[in-house]
This record gives sequence, structure tokens and C-alpha cells, in this order.
Amino acid sequence: MSHTSAALRPLDGLLIVDFTTLLPGPLATLFLAEAGAEVVKVERPGGEDMRAYPPFIDGVSVPFAMLNRGKASVEIDLKDPDARARLRPLLTRADVIIEQFRPGVMDRLGLGYAAIAAANPGVIYCSITGYGQTGPRADEAGHDLNYQGAAGVLALAAGATVPATLTADIAGGTMPAVTNILMALVRRGRTGAGAWLDIAMADAMFTFGVFAHGEASASGAGPKPGAWLLHGGSPRYQLYPLADGRLLAVAALEEKFWRAFTHLVGLSPTLADDRQDPAATEAAIAAWAATQSSEALRPLLKAADCCATIIATLDEALVDAHFVARGLFDHRVAIGAHETAACVVPIDPAFRSTDLVQAAPVLGAANQRYV
Repeated sequence: MSHTSAALRPLDGLLIVDFTTLLPGPLATLFLAEAGAEVVKVERPGGEDMRAYPPFIDGVSVPFAMLNRGKASVEIDLKDPDARARLRPLLTRADVIIEQFRPGVMDRLGLGYAAIAAANPGVIYCSITGYGQTGPRADEAGHDLNYQGAAGVLALAAGATVPATLTADIAGGTMPAVTNILMALVRRGRTGAGAWLDIAMADAMFTFGVFAHGEASASGAGPKPGAWLLHGGSPRYQLYPLADGRLLAVAALEEKFWRAFTHLVGLSPTLADDRQDPAATEAAIAAWAATQSSEALRPLLKAADCCATIIATLDEALVDAHFVARGLFDHRVAIGAHETAACVVPIDPAFRSTDLVQAAPVLGAANQRYV
């Protein structure tokens, strides 16, 4: 795809063919597209599922537009042998292919790694699934919540609250896919060898339990729900309700921050020593917090510099002067005559295009160019 920015980006000149849908794979290829790669999104007739997700602007899904900004779309029926034949030339010159089907589907279509690598030995072929290409659960259906549950990380927190973040999709699918693709590209640059990358979203969830695993290794059993330091087991790392219904996030783990926080709260030396009776310390902080308003407390927390903050609403975070100053929201997605916010991606600004406004792909608009 053409870019008006003259600056060379890290992935300029790379061709990526994207068979993925919904969140993990499309976000991965968005990262790569933002860094300069040419991404061709292969969609089934009628388009991928995310195109039907609300909200909409002029009939276009905003989540779809945010995740697929700057890509090209090819609409093709992979069940049709003639259509697959037309697609093959694109795959034989691709640098990277990313797919998100269940294990074995691409092989049955004649588009698996072995078939493509025979004609394109340097291809980096990335398969993203829930449980991986091998193992007893490889064919099991699932979503983010299932993968977190299977790896034991959901059991570390007390209560039955659904996580607010899609950890398995993004941290288990997107991030490992991007990281391994970039490592494979570096190796290919040195050796010429391609690779088949097996990315299992559930696998990476064990990484998020690293400290709990250490506890299990040392004691022979993992921590009980809500009992570990960072999962609700300490007054130093807690959410405390305030008088106006807002929440105070306290993460004063180090002693210097804890001393500053307990001084602000006015805890007695006995309660400030949370080794003696952690429950009593937590109760005292909770009682104090229940008398505080968030607005009155903000300047006090800032002055104390004690790793305690008022939890922001999403609306507040989107206009926070700090994040605005860092340019997180400068990039936009064009949808017809309208614009909306682009997905915030953790890519250094020096690696991204200076084209701040780019469009989401119209379904099948690139068919003539690619197939």
C-alpha cells in the first residue's frame, strides 16, 4: 500500500496476508501495518464477524475500523478451489501469513504451512489458536475468559468478577504473535529460513501467574483466591471506596511509599506496621477512605507521591492531559466523511507513519489488485 510519509519505517516493503478475525490476529497485523507493512486482509463472502459489531458510523463497525485501519481487504470464498488458486500467487510472495482457524483447517484447504513453504520457503507462517496446534485440548473451542480460566489465573482473585481486560486475546494472542514474527524475521534475515509459529493464547496466561507459580514451587501449593500480595492479600495493594463512590487504587508496595501513604492517612505506628494485623490495617484505611472525596484527595496524593491514585473513568482517561500530550490519540480512522479515534498501539512514534488519518478497508475493494 502507498504511504505519503517519506520516512522509512521498520516494516516498509513487507507483505503480510491476514486470514484472522475479531481481535487477536487483526490487532497483531494492525501493529505490523502501523510499522509500515503492507497487510492484505482475506475475508469470507460478506466479511469477517467484526464487521457486524456495534457501534456503527454510517453503517461501518467502529471496532472493525479501529482494528483494520490502513489494511487492504480481499473478499474470497476459501471453500472454492478456483478462488484458492487465484489466491496462491499472493501467498507465494508473502513475507508473513497469519491465520486464526482451528488446527488443521488451513491444511485441509491446501493452504497450510507445508504447502505454502514448498513454494515460499522463507515465509513466516503464524497460527494463533486458543490451545495451540498440539495437545489434548487443541481442538477445544474457547474465548478469552476460558483461556484465563484454564491457566489458573482467574482463580487467583477473590470473587466472581469478569475481568475488564481481554488479557488472553491481546497479551496471549496479539503480543506473542507480533514478538515471534519479528524474531522470525530477524532470523530469516540472517539465515534465510522461514518458520511456523504456534501461538496459543492459553499458554501465555501462565506467564501472568509467574509470581503465583513461584509460591506454588516454594510451598507446594498456589495461593488461595485473594490471598496473595498482588491479588487482594495486602492492604498495600488494594482498592478502597471513597465517600463519593470513586475508588482509590493503592499500590504502595515499597516501604518508602507505604510510609508516605500511611502518614497521609494518619495511621498509628501499630497499624502502619501491616505485618502485625493486616486486616486491621486494611480496615483502618478503608474507614479513612470512606470519609474522603476524590477531588479533595487528588492534590494530597500528588504531593505525597505514594503510588496511590484515584481510578479514572474511561471518559476521563481519554482527555487526560498526560496521555494527550504523549500523542496517544493523534491517529484517526476515516469512515466516509467522518473520523473516529484510531486504536492506541504501543509502537514508538518514530516507527509509525506521519499519515495521522487512514481509512479502514472496504470489503473486497482490493480484489482486483491481489486476486
